[in-house]
Parts: sequence; structure tokens; C-alpha cells
Amino acid sequence: MAKQPLLLFPLVASLPIAALLLSSGSAPGPDPGPAASPAAPRPAPPADDGKLRIIAFGAHPDDCELKASGVAAKWAALGHHVKFVSTTNGDIGHHEIAGGPLARRRKAEVEDCARILGIVTEVLDIHDGEIMPTLENRRKIVKLIREWKADVVLGPRPNDYHPDHRYTGILLQDAAFMVIVPYFCPDVPALRKNPIFLYYSDGFKKPNPFEPDVVVSIDDVAAKKFDSIAALESQFCEWNPWLFGYLDKVPKGKAERRLYLEKQFTDRYAPLTEKLRAKVMERYGPEKGARVKLIEAFELCEYGDQPPAERLRELFPF
Repeated sequence: MAKQPLLLFPLVASLPIAALLLSSGSAPGPDPGPAASPAAPRPAPPADDGKLRIIAFGAHPDDCELKASGVAAKWAALGHHVKFVSTTNGDIGHHEIAGGPLARRRKAEVEDCARILGIVTEVLDIHDGEIMPTLENRRKIVKLIREWKADVVLGPRPNDYHPDHRYTGILLQDAAFMVIVPYFCPDVPALRKNPIFLYYSDGFKKPNPFEPDVVVSIDDVAAKKFDSIAALESQFCEWNPWLFGYLDKVPKGKAERRLYLEKQFTDRYAPLTEKLRAKVMERYGPEKGARVKLIEAFELCEYGDQPPAERLRELFPF
């Protein structure tokens, strides 16, 4: 009896669908559109004018603003060069919109923040929730730090509830030596001196708690910080209130929202000041330190330059 020929065409016909399912992790759905506006020019590196160069990384288009907008405003007021970078485009951080429309909205929001603070900003076109500590992304981070010729690099610690925060922290750790290696990404000249890398404050305890090396009073620029937070309407007037069940408490008017957010975030930030009051008084003296209401705090990463205390004061000259 003759053997029947193998029928391969059903498997072949199904391959494109299988490949799509494997690559996306879910069944195909509607195309959300391009994540970013086409061909917006990237911020140019600052001039070689002897001023400090600071680059801060956050996982989403709001993280830098939450953690470092105070010191950014203070540096900028002194003529130093500050850049915020979001390593993802934030395209799933909402309950009603997503994809390209949300990514474009969030990019516009952080551009408003940059104008308020007197800095520049860049949003990488990586999907929200999907950044990984890959070689490709390590190269991106290294090139950004080199292009800015950074003296100071800020970012999250790698222990955090959100995978994007964790992996952004790991990418910065991975960059902390590679930025000075000439034949890693040789198309962008290596830095001749390693920057200092510092972590933002957080409340996570395991495997190790945040230990501040620098505390900075931001009372004099608190209005700019709150103005920038208020510019992030998609997050703090819509997404977060919906996510955590208080959307009905958010005022409708713009001025009322600004006051509401100032109260909300003052209550959120004030406990850090009290927790680190001894450190604040050590920096500013007992009398002035006792009056400080709001601070931003940073921990020195072991992997970058390890400056003495006097150099840290030069880098945070306020």
C-alpha cells in the first residue's frame, strides 16, 4: 500500500499567525498607531562652557519630574545644563487611551515640564512595560550619557515594584563603567572621566534600604516642582486617581487642580524631610535645617566615580 504524501500546507499557512502570537504575546488587535511624532529633533548637547552637565533617567514620562525636578530647577537657575530622559514612552499608562495617542500626549506633557524647569527632555520610543536590560538598550544609555558629557547621572535604584523602574536602574548600573570604555560604542567618544551616578530616594527596604548621601532643600523651587507635576495631567488628574480609586476627588478646574496637587504632593514628600531631618540639619545647620519643609535626596551608586564630600558639595552647589 502506497504511503500518503505529507500535507505541509496547513502548518505553513498558520506560521504567520503563530509568529505574530509569539512575538506579541497576545492575539493580534488594532494597530495603536505610531508611538511618537515623526522626526522631532533630539536635544542638542550643551556647549562646552564650564558649567555642570546633569542627565537624569526615569522609566516613564513623569518619573524624573517626581524625583528630581527640584534640583533640576536649581541647577538650571545657576546656568548648568540638565536633561531628563524617559526610557519608555508611557504608552499604556492610562485607563482610557493607549498607544500612539497616549505616547504623544505624555511627550507633550514632559516638554511642558522642561519649559517650566528650564531644562531639556527626551523620551525614548520603547513601549511602556517592556524595557529590558539588553545590550541594545545598554548602548542607548551609554550613548546618551556620553553625548551629554555628563558630570552627574541620576536614576532609580534597581529594587522597585515596577519592572521598568528596576530595569532602568540596572541599565544605568551597566553603563557606569562602559561610558569610559573607548571601544564600546566607538561611534560616540568615550568619556575620559566617569561621572558620579546617584539614585533617587525610595521607600523600599529589601534587599537594602535607601541611604542618602546628598539632601537638598527645594523649598525655594517647590512652586516649579508642583507646576511641573500639574502639567502631567494624564497621570495625576486621570490615571493615578482612577487606578487608586479617588478620581471623584480631583477638581475640574485647572487652578483648583494645581492647588489640589500641591497639597497632595506636599503630604507625600514631607515625611521624607522629617525622616532625614538630622541629615538636613547637618547640611544646612541646625537653625536653617529645622525650617526646611521639602527635600530631594540621593544615594551615591558604588559603580561610578566616588567623590569626596567636598566634591559632592561642588556638584550640588545650593
